[in-house]
Amino acid sequence: MEAPSTEPARHQEIALDFIRTIVSTDVRDGKHAGRVATRFPPEPNGYLHIGHAKSICLNFGVAAEFGGTCNLRFDDTNPTKEDVEYVDSIKADVRWLGFDWGDRLFYASDYFEELYRYAVHLIEQGNAYVDSLTAEEMREHRGTLMEPGADSPYRSRSVDENLAMFARMRAGEFPDGAHVLRAKIDMASPNINMRDPVLYRIRRAHHHRTGDAWCIYPMYDFAHPPSDALEKITHSLCTLEFEDHRPLYDWLIENLPVPAKPQQIEFARLNVTYTFLSKRKLLSLVQEAHVAGWDDPRMPTIVGMRRRGYTPTAIRAFCDRIGVAKRENIVDVAVLEHAVREDLNRHAARVMGVLDPLRVVIENYPESQSETFEVANNPEDASAGNRTVPFSRVLWIERDDFREDPPKKFFRLSPGREVRLRGAYFVKCTGVDKDPATGEITCLRCTYDPSTRGGDAADGRKVKATLHWVSAAHALDVEVRLYDRLFTSENPGAAEDYRAELNPGSLEVRRDCKLEPSLAGSPPGMRYQFERVGYFCVDPDSTPEHLVFNRTVTLKDTWAKIEARGGS
Repeated sequence: MEAPSTEPARHQEIALDFIRTIVSTDVRDGKHAGRVATRFPPEPNGYLHIGHAKSICLNFGVAAEFGGTCNLRFDDTNPTKEDVEYVDSIKADVRWLGFDWGDRLFYASDYFEELYRYAVHLIEQGNAYVDSLTAEEMREHRGTLMEPGADSPYRSRSVDENLAMFARMRAGEFPDGAHVLRAKIDMASPNINMRDPVLYRIRRAHHHRTGDAWCIYPMYDFAHPPSDALEKITHSLCTLEFEDHRPLYDWLIENLPVPAKPQQIEFARLNVTYTFLSKRKLLSLVQEAHVAGWDDPRMPTIVGMRRRGYTPTAIRAFCDRIGVAKRENIVDVAVLEHAVREDLNRHAARVMGVLDPLRVVIENYPESQSETFEVANNPEDASAGNRTVPFSRVLWIERDDFREDPPKKFFRLSPGREVRLRGAYFVKCTGVDKDPATGEITCLRCTYDPSTRGGDAADGRKVKATLHWVSAAHALDVEVRLYDRLFTSENPGAAEDYRAELNPGSLEVRRDCKLEPSLAGSPPGMRYQFERVGYFCVDPDSTPEHLVFNRTVTLKDTWAKIEARGGS
């Protein structure tokens, strides 16, 4: 795992988006005593995805840039969907992205007693009541966007009756669903969220932290504002779907005896092409086995991207690049892939690997001889040093690097043509062996020019192509998983059935790939550039005896070309 980021505050270097403009103005004007305190409040009911990464970078980033703090607070108010597994994964993801909450780890369940007292306060002030309508009856009374709602017949219960019934709800005297606690606001409000929203419901479920101590649980809309206030959050940053909930947020802050008055600010959530970021739909992909799990490298989850070989630096750069907007939009996944390429190009070691091997015999090279060549680990980083690569009479090259009958502008190997082997020699194809039954090419016969050692000709002659290669006598046999986009359409979430949009070519497994021996013992998570092929990462399924590599991203965006060829 990468070490947490130690980058200094950057608010002077980044153009101020609308959120940073608000925060900057508040700091300048002394609002909240000049403090900046944010929070990242995930619900532990699934794994985080790239959309959460944007929120993490924004909340922790704004706090760091303005010398403030950012809390990690779990919204654990729905025990039927939450699990310690998700809590642990979320903490690991936030740390992996390079952020640290220090001693500011909180849970909404930390405040269950305070939240209960706040609910009692609302009842005492005449601002909440226990409703005994069924869920269906509540929907009927709620009204529509065009028609006002109707008061519940239980809205007129006295304060004493409401206090007694709410206490009995807590004591477990009623079955699940028998009663709820509702705010008493305005059933005729044009904002449906203000039509006496539910604050508490009865739910007998074991909680991962409080056990069976509670059988009533607060709704998110009720728990969130006072939790922010108890932590003295100044700027409560949330996605745009909560904009219509802001009047309720403000109403609760105004009507509760809370120690602070945080400000809710909404921003557009992240949408990315060729995927969706709905937890419900992502869960269905896992449950229906369209993917191998939450950490499948095709998933937009942070664990999936980490397993695929994405770097936290690249994800942070992507989030900086797309910025923060007030209006919903969709970002091309190619922008994310470009950020990954940029980072890996700077830091990933270069190696040679052949994914579709074709045997090459250099007939004028001594059978018993082998030698080594020194090549740079990363031309972009001189400090990365060099490595030695073995060379022998029999090599592997990519099958696609040879054409028996080459088309125009094909400059790689073909009969009678000379090419350069990366860092080694010039070779010329002199013959082709084929399987007599299928006609498939099984071996190339070549000669080499000893005077071109190192890859250049003393007589100055030039070749038009340089091929990567692996010595057959020294090659590692490895498995390579070629991952591509999970869906064929840009917006699969809009399809009537997203399953029809699944890309049948999103995973190709090759089990006879050849890599240079320097990769022996590579630990899971290690990233490389396979020269001329793409960026790859060692998968956790790897063992010392059987290495497994995941393709992180191709060297260039080839998706448009693939689509133009009809997926071929």
